[in-house]
This record gives sequence, C-alpha cells and structure tokens, in this order.
Amino acid sequence: MKPAAILLLHCPDEPGIISEVTRFITDNKGNIVYLDQYVDREDGMFFMRIEWELDDFLIPRDKLEDYFRTLYSQRYKMEFNLYFNDEKPRMAIFVSKMSHCLYDLLARYKAGEWNVEIPCIISNHEDLRYVAEQFNIPYYIWSIKKDHSNKSEVEKAEMTLLKKEKISLIVLARYMQIISDDMIKTYPNHIINIHHSFLPAFVGAKPYHQAWERGVKIIGATSHYVTAELDAGPIIEQDVVRITHKDTPESLVRKGRDIEKIVLSRAVTKHIEHKILTYHNKTIIFS
Repeated sequence: MKPAAILLLHCPDEPGIISEVTRFITDNKGNIVYLDQYVDREDGMFFMRIEWELDDFLIPRDKLEDYFRTLYSQRYKMEFNLYFNDEKPRMAIFVSKMSHCLYDLLARYKAGEWNVEIPCIISNHEDLRYVAEQFNIPYYIWSIKKDHSNKSEVEKAEMTLLKKEKISLIVLARYMQIISDDMIKTYPNHIINIHHSFLPAFVGAKPYHQAWERGVKIIGATSHYVTAELDAGPIIEQDVVRITHKDTPESLVRKGRDIEKIVLSRAVTKHIEHKILTYHNKTIIFS
C-alpha cells in the first residue's frame, strides 16, 4: 500500500471547488486514486472525499494541512480533516458483560481486516477478561457503584489511560454505561455505539422479549456516534432482519446479536477508512 493522503471536506457549494482541489494535487505531482463528492441541495453544502498518493508529491506531509488551510479554508469557508493511510488509528473498546460484539471486533482485527491498533479493552465488569486474554490485549476494569457516586472518578482514570495510549477512537461494544459529556467533548464524533433499533420503543431490559410479545416482524440494529443526547447521535449504519411467528424470544435475541455485531463492524470500518463526514446531526457516508 503506497503512502496516501486522505482529505475530507465540506463547505458552501459553489462552482470550481473540485477543479481547484484536484489542480492543487496534480500540479504538485500527486496521483489521485479516489474522489467522491455530494451536494446537499437543501442546505447548499458541498461534501468531498479525495485521496492521493504521496510518492512524488512535492509538498511535505507535515506542511500539507497549513497549505490547504491557507489556500482554501478561508476562501471557501471550508472545514476539513486530513489523514494519512499509513497512520493507524488507535482504538479502545469498552465492554460490559455481552461478548458477541467484542469477539467480532477482535476477530476482524486479528484477521488484518482493519488498519488499526487496539491497545486496550476497558470494562466495568470482570466477565470478559478471558476474551481479552485470548487476543493478548490488556484488560482494564473500573467498577461503577450502583449509586454512581464514583462515576466521575472512574471516568477520570479512564481518560488518563486513553490519553496515555493515544486513543483516537472509542467503540462501545455493548457497554452498558452512559458516557459523560466530558468524554464526548474530548472525542467528538469519535465514539461509536451500537444498540437495537427498537428505540425509543421497548426501553429497558429484554427488548427482544418485549418485541416478541408485540409480534414485531422486523428487528434491527443502529450504530451511531455518541452525543450528549442519549442514543440520538449521527447514525452511521443500520440494518434489519425479518422474523416470523415461528421465532421465539431466544431466536430473536440470537438474530439481534448477529445484526448488532455486523452493523457495528460496518460502522467501525467506515470510520477507520475515513469515509464518514458529519454535518449537523447527519452523516455523509462515502462509498
């Protein structure tokens, strides 16, 4: 894999943006290997993802962000993020007691599907330590009291670890605790959650049992970025599976877990590949 730069940007739409950016790259001997763009006609906003190889690129990579900010950011009122494909995101996984999403994430990681490092798994329970040990990943436990009296202390310790490990992405693999506003502000659009798609219906324990009692015909899962508003952040990925009267509460749980781990992994893949742009409370997902 050749070293490449990846640029995600959005700005008010106007003629000439694509030609300006591509000319900047080609004039400096960059070879463009990916370009995708979208215009939101309702808001008049332009979105683009462009990737180019750096082998013969004339501008040093440590100067690229400054060049782009000076030449285009102010001119087009543009917001952008610059990434490099040889810099691996460092991902922390938060878990509680359910293992299905954790196993799926770690299996994909060990199989080399993702260009990512996972230096730690964080939990509020001892239950899944054996999974971390199977994959030789350090497992940290901070138990939270039922009255949440030590929650701020716990999150402070977690934040210290995340900073030490230079974490850039947090994945909540069925972590059954609410993330504080401070952590969300530290990792804006970099905390990914997964939950069943019944919300706001069937709140609380045993949602699949509640769905079975109501005779629902479709169950699903939603993966989204975490915001201060519970389960209402920008949606990254969703999917559904049909069920019938022959299904039992147990089969609904099994099918629900299958769809949860698939949807979560799809969302993580898109984030790692830098193919997600957030605008307001929505996402633009590039192919």
